[in-house]
Order: sequence, then C-alpha cells, then structure tokens
Amino acid sequence: MDPLNGMRVGINAVPLLGPLTGVGQYTYRLVSEMQQLLPLQPWLFYGTNWSQELRTAAPPAARRINDAIKRYLPNPLVLTRLLKQVRFSGGARRHGISLYHEPAYLALRYRGPTVVTVHDISWVRYPETHPAERVREMNRVLPSVLRRADHIVVDSEFVRQEVIDHYGLAPERVTTILLGVAPEFCPIAASGAVLAQHGLQAGRYILAVGTLEPRKNLSTVIAAFSRLPDGVRRQTPLVIVGMHGWGMEKFSAGLQQMISRGEVVLTGFVAQGDLPALYSGARMFVYPSIYEGFGLPPLEAMACGTPVIASNRASLPEVVGEAGLLVEPLDDEAITRHMRLLLEDDAMHAQLAQAGRERAASFTWRRFALQTLDVYRKVLT
Repeated sequence: MDPLNGMRVGINAVPLLGPLTGVGQYTYRLVSEMQQLLPLQPWLFYGTNWSQELRTAAPPAARRINDAIKRYLPNPLVLTRLLKQVRFSGGARRHGISLYHEPAYLALRYRGPTVVTVHDISWVRYPETHPAERVREMNRVLPSVLRRADHIVVDSEFVRQEVIDHYGLAPERVTTILLGVAPEFCPIAASGAVLAQHGLQAGRYILAVGTLEPRKNLSTVIAAFSRLPDGVRRQTPLVIVGMHGWGMEKFSAGLQQMISRGEVVLTGFVAQGDLPALYSGARMFVYPSIYEGFGLPPLEAMACGTPVIASNRASLPEVVGEAGLLVEPLDDEAITRHMRLLLEDDAMHAQLAQAGRERAASFTWRRFALQTLDVYRKVLT
C-alpha cells in the first residue's frame, strides 16, 4: 500500500508571495506538480493563513503587516518567524497535516515527518554577497532545522556535498533531486510584442538574467561586454533581466554611460510568461554566477535554443554539461572571447543551440516531482 494514500502534505508557500525568482519558481513547480500527483490535495501555508489555492501574490493586509514589522520593530526576522510559527502550528493541527515540506531552508517547528529543501549555502561560502541580517538569521536557525529534519533535499550533487561536509550530516539523509524546465521554455518566434516592448530585435542582443546582486557576478558580464568593439556594442546591446537586489550600488558606477548610449538595457523584473520570448530572441545567454545551487536560467535558455556561456563553478557544470561554453566566472577577458565567438561563428552557434535543446529536454518538473514523492514515502515508512 502506498504510504501517501490518506496522507495530507503541508507545504510552506510563502516564497510564492514575492516575485518568483529561484526559490519561488521551485515552490511554484513543487506545488503545481503535487496538486496533480498527490492522492489528497496539499495544504499550503501562506504565512498568516492556510489554503489549498495556488497563489502568486500576498494579500494587501499581509503585506502591510509585514512592512510595518520591518519598519518599526527590532529584530524583524525573529519576530516574523515567531508569528508565522503560531499560525503554522495551529493550521497544521486543524488540517491534519501528515508531512511537512519546507521548500525554503528555514523549516518551522513541526512534530511530524519533515522534509527540508536546501538550495545552496552561499551565505556560508560568500557571506559578503548577502546582507548581514540574512547571514545572521541563516546561521542562527538552519543548523537546528537540519538536525530536526527527517530528510534534506538538495538541487545538485554539488550542494549535497556542501551540506554534508559543512553540517556533518549523514549522507543517507540528503537526496539530490535535479530541477526541471517548464514546457513553455522552447524556441519560439521572438518577433512579437515582448521584444518590441524593450526595443529589441531578434538575434541582435546578448542576454543575462539574475537579481542584480554581487553573487550573480553581473559586474563581470558588464566588464566583458565593455571590451567588445564600440560598433558591436551598439548593434548588439547587453540586456540584463532582473530585480535590483542587495549590493546593486557596488557595480552601478560604470554602467550609466552604456545605459545612456543604449548599449546596456536594464529591464527590471520581467513576468515569467515573457521570458521564453526574451531567451529565444537572444544571440546568446551569459551566466557567470560565482555560486549557484542549480541555476535555472541557463537551463531555460538552452531549452529555448539559445547558446549559453556559464560559470565553470559550483553546480553549473552539472546543468550545462558539454552543451554550453564554461568559463572561469571572474575572467572577463575569457568571457569576451566567448561572446565574440558566438557573435561571429554561425556554425558554433548552431551546434550549441542544438546541443542545449537536447540536454534541456532531460530536465523535467514531472521527474523532479516523482523523485520528491519517493522522498516523502521514505520518511513516512
């Protein structure tokens, strides 16, 4: 008999309430797959209430409360966590939760079987790339979370080894489940309204995607792009898609001139539905992140048939494999050489476009979900 029959899974869905960057995307795909696969619909915790509805925006009242806590009270992360714990515990009892999956590291206390996803430990390896308050909170809470958890899920073999080594966990308690790429990420005719909205022409721009923060290493992308000849920069601008995150001011200084000349375009956050067109229309995709637990953007770009230049560090070789160009992330001269290669060599461009599509096809969210269900079964038996 399947141990999942009659069992009610509870998932912390708070990551769905902000812009759907990496952890938000993970949570969205987890929930949507589990709604299709679980015998009983999962219950979702939204910080102040529980629901079975998949949401992607916080109610106005919840946003106002959260903003007030951050603005007026000391230790807002600690206080917010205490308030969430009260609401979580009451709802878990009321809805008869049998298993709790925390998709965003810091699981709340729960007396039953608990699965925790750890996407990376970047605040340990690169604390300077995070706000100090976030580093303190992760170091304060996560060790006890991992001790209590029945099982830990990670996004790559790289992160699995990081977590086992740093926290001294038994290897059998940590399972790698690679992420997937959604079917909407595929080569499309990219001459529509999405490109026009940003003043772009298909095949005539270089794309980078990521929150504008130090860990994403977009400053090196900008430095590499600035080495291209003036005429190339004017004809093939660098388009950076992502929210302005912490530390933006550290690499904004030399950017303004290129923005004013139209050589660099900062789109800000772009709706998920617009990304396939932006990926498909790009001549190439550049992602020299210093540290990634998985790296969804290069996988999405490959699925859209766009050649990828990516970092040779952390998990990215597991994602890109031999289907892209891997490079030392801080070597802007090497990144410039790869950019020129993909701008000038049509045969290499076509070869990598095909290889990327083939590799991306093996990463599916359904496979991710079925492997996650196997973890649930393991902790329930």
